[in-house]
Amino acid sequence: MPDLYNSYNQHNLVAGVDEAGRGPLAGPVIAAAVILDPEQPITGLTDSKQLGAVKRERLAREIYEKSKAWAVCRADVDEIDNLNILQASLLAMRRAVIALTIQPDFVLVDGLYCPVLDCQVKAIVRGDSTIPSISAASIIAKVARDHEMIELDDKYPGYGFAIHKGYPTKAHLLALEQLGVSPIHRRSYAPVRRLL
Repeated sequence: MPDLYNSYNQHNLVAGVDEAGRGPLAGPVIAAAVILDPEQPITGLTDSKQLGAVKRERLAREIYEKSKAWAVCRADVDEIDNLNILQASLLAMRRAVIALTIQPDFVLVDGLYCPVLDCQVKAIVRGDSTIPSISAASIIAKVARDHEMIELDDKYPGYGFAIHKGYPTKAHLLALEQLGVSPIHRRSYAPVRRLL
């Protein structure tokens, strides 16, 4: 069997997949899948965490416009609590690939683990920094999740979701102690669980 990592670029339709939101105490985990168009290259793709918000937004718009296909899917808080964050992330990734309007021949996933799919899949550690299609997925997953957390800040005011996006900052932990656990907090995470 050939080395999938070295042969992935021989496939016509390669999708990159990544997620955003494994670490936060609140909100969904969001995954994205992207099939880039070699005829419309996008400059500046890299791990979304290495980009500022303005550049992420600009690149996201370019990814939406120039990709052959893209999809963004999720696993919600109940699924995270019931399955665990790893399995929920893989579920969101699977949903994103299935939601693509063009089905890929090959899927490249950031990290150590692969979702179950009906095509060849390869996990690549730090793929979000080295594989353009995974970088693109990283960017649109992060942008989609940030937008959702800003909307949830209006629905659940006081926690600061628009600022920290659900991550366990000092301000978030303090708000959690003062306001209690909201419906979008992950009850399986220790800082939340101890307040229940």
